[in-house]
Amino acid sequence: MNTVNWGVLGAAKFAREHMARAIHEAEGARLFALATRDDTKADAFRAFSPDLKIHRDYDALLADPDVDAVYIPLPNHLHVEWTLKALEAGKHVLTEKPIAMEVAEIDTLIALRDSTGLFATEAYMIVHHPQWRRARDLLEEGAIGRVLHADAAFSYDNRADPGNIRNRPETGGGSIPDIGVYAYGSVRWATGAEPVAVRSRIRRENGVDTFAQVLADMEGPAGRFTYSAMTSMRLPARQEVVFQGERGLIRLTAPFNAGLFGEAQVHMLRPGKPDHVERFPGARQYRNQVEAFGRHIREGAPYPWSLEDARGTQAMIDMVLASEIPFLE
Repeated sequence: MNTVNWGVLGAAKFAREHMARAIHEAEGARLFALATRDDTKADAFRAFSPDLKIHRDYDALLADPDVDAVYIPLPNHLHVEWTLKALEAGKHVLTEKPIAMEVAEIDTLIALRDSTGLFATEAYMIVHHPQWRRARDLLEEGAIGRVLHADAAFSYDNRADPGNIRNRPETGGGSIPDIGVYAYGSVRWATGAEPVAVRSRIRRENGVDTFAQVLADMEGPAGRFTYSAMTSMRLPARQEVVFQGERGLIRLTAPFNAGLFGEAQVHMLRPGKPDHVERFPGARQYRNQVEAFGRHIREGAPYPWSLEDARGTQAMIDMVLASEIPFLE
């Protein structure tokens, strides 16, 4: 397999604006097929990929023998069902985050992945961005000494769009499944640490969380540190992650929507030394993700985010939800 033929299940806006374009532009990949009944939505994809094959339903795309891999950008509550169906159809699978809504579902995905010998993983694009790779390298090198504290903030305001799937409980909405996966998973990935104790405060509207503040004790290879995370769908846009160590701090700007929210940068501040800033203006994390996926299924090249990694983040989400302290209204 020299070129991976990709099929996309559903004409989601995110797929149209980001991932389908990344597949189309990636080396070793071909945007081959799309499943949608909506001709207008199909035309929007064909505008940049004229030869795109259109299937009228998801099952037809999965039955297409020329499709090698499937990208799934469906609403959260459909991720597990269609990941399982894609694996059963003999396809490699890249599914949007969160790939599941509870740990047991990811265990089922892992079991089918292993029995089929196919590759399935969560579309956790930030681990393919050089900003995060550089941050992890600096932490592993001990550039700021042992990490003592980390904090993450990710917020946006979508209150004006009540029909958005993120605002609906029946589609797996809420700030925690939507962006908590980034706030929690990124710090886990960069430090190798896992939560040993968690407390959270959560605000909800219409059955979905719109604000969550988390305080955790994390245990990693270099020891224990405290961690604070805030996610919200009702605050002005903000994105930042900070690691504070014995000898300084590392701060990441635009750590989750690099290039859209702002320029991806890594700042290292150490007492008595000049502030050090590294910038990554042209990095393409979605394209990098597609190319890494292709190298993995073609050559067995290492891939930085597994179903087991996604399971660890979901386990932390479960701890967050189980440890809630009510707000005093």
